[in-house]
Amino acid sequence: MKVIVLSRVLIFMARLTRFELTRVLSARSLQLSLGAPPLVKRTSELSMLEVAQKELVQKVLPLSVLRKFPNGLIKRIELV
Repeated sequence: MKVIVLSRVLIFMARLTRFELTRVLSARSLQLSLGAPPLVKRTSELSMLEVAQKELVQKVLPLSVLRKFPNGLIKRIELV
């Protein structure tokens, strides 16, 4: 696992919680429904949520999740 420390922000790959996963998928589904181009192929017969799930599985989402902890530490989780 690669960890980069920038002041009080840690950047690394980690497993998402169910709440973070739901938030990422719903945000990307909303973007797709508002006209954002899909980042995967063959999306004509899929719903917006299924396209977002496919993008997450193929690791093409240019998003990150920030986890804030009580001690002030912030962990940045890249989805790419």
